[in-house]
Amino acid sequence: MTVIYNDTCPICAREVQGYKRIAARHGLEIGFRGLSEGDLSAYGLTRRDAARRFHVEAEGRVHDGVDAFALVWERMPGFHWLARLVRLPGVHRAAELLYDHVAAPALFALHRRRVARGTAVRRG
Repeated sequence: MTVIYNDTCPICAREVQGYKRIAARHGLEIGFRGLSEGDLSAYGLTRRDAARRFHVEAEGRVHDGVDAFALVWERMPGFHWLARLVRLPGVHRAAELLYDHVAAPALFALHRRRVARGTAVRRG
C-alpha cells in the first residue's frame, strides 16, 4: 500500500506524519509518497490530482477520498473501528459528502493560495 498525499499542505502533512509514526512503530508495510516527490504518473495521477484529494494505491488500484482513508485506517492499530464506521452505508455517504464537498475543496483552495504565494513547500 502507498499513501499519496499533498505534502505541501500543513494539515495533510501533519495527519500523514501520524500515520508514518504508527506504521514505523508497528512495522507496517505502508509507503508514503508526497506530491512534491516527483512524477506520480505511475499511479495515474498528476500533481493537481494529488493536491485535490487523498489517494491510496493498494493491490494495483488507486483509491481516493473516504475509501482511501478507510484502507489506511483498517491497517492502523487503534483505527480499525474508524474504518468500519465510515464503511457503514449511511455514515459512508455522509462522510463522502463532507469530504467531497467541504474538506477536500477547502484544503485544495488553501493549496492553490499557497502555490500562488509561493509558500507551497514540502512539510514533514
